Amino acid sequence: MAENNEFFREVEEDYRRDQIAAIWKRYSVLIIAAAVLLTAGVGGWRYWQHAQLVRAEQASEQFDKATKLATAGNDAEADKAFAALRSDSPSGYKILARFRTAADLSKRDAAASAAEYDKLAADTSLGDGLRDLARLRSALIRIDAADPSAALTSLQGLAAPTGTFRHTAREMLGLAALKKGDSEAAGRWFDQIAGDAETPQSLRQRVEVYEALVSGGTVTVTEAKPELAAPPPMTR
Repeated sequence: MAENNEFFREVEEDYRRDQIAAIWKRYSVLIIAAAVLLTAGVGGWRYWQHAQLVRAEQASEQFDKATKLATAGNDAEADKAFAALRSDSPSGYKILARFRTAADLSKRDAAASAAEYDKLAADTSLGDGLRDLARLRSALIRIDAADPSAALTSLQGLAAPTGTFRHTAREMLGLAALKKGDSEAAGRWFDQIAGDAETPQSLRQRVEVYEALVSGGTVTVTEAKPELAAPPPMTR
């Protein structure tokens, strides 16, 4: 019986070898081609990953350099550096450069800065959070304009219950109403802040002060008189 089992095992192994040999003879070219393509694909993917990493590191260095130039007041050089990042860098650094350019413009040209933020807010390739951030920054720049109606409308949209920046938007709307002497409207915005369970503690503390101002009525700010200068010392 053992001899029969050994015989059948040898026959089965010979059959398998014949089958493998037949498959290899028939499909060897395809198997080799598939192996080559797989190796090339893996190699190409790794090369692409390495190239992307190198590009991101270079963009990081360029962004850091541009930021230092802007901080040092070298606006012209900083503008060139950020422009280079906006035109040729990974998408994340392009967005950072656009936001930084808009922020730096606010120190020199508020209208131009707001316009840059408007472009970011209208860019559908950006995520909703980034677009809302751009809307907020644009509104904050325009809220002190002669006609802040557009800014107030934008802030009202951002103040929705699910808005990412609703806390800041509500605070600005409340302060704008308080500035106009509209205590009722200011109180409504401050109540929304106080009633929101996700309101940051620091803002909740400020709201307590705001609500005290609202309950106290219109606040009139008067200019403090300068103290009289002390007389010169007497000389003998």
